[in-house]
Amino acid sequence: MATAKNRSHKHFQLDAVKIKRAQKALLAKTETETIERALDLAISEYQKNRLVLEATERFVQSGIEIKDVYGKLDG
Repeated sequence: MATAKNRSHKHFQLDAVKIKRAQKALLAKTETETIERALDLAISEYQKNRLVLEATERFVQSGIEIKDVYGKLDG
């Protein structure tokens, strides 16, 4: 969570129903905490997806051959 030095005062027009739903899902006590948690979640999801993409690219470039021993991939 951001420290007092890192915070900035912003004004947004947001859907109140979405905030309440997110607040309940994230178990946040305040709307500010809800937005903070949602932003943290978005950032961590982006980082996770970036790492998965990098790993997938390394896997594909490795030249490994995958055999379909059960015949499930032949449409």
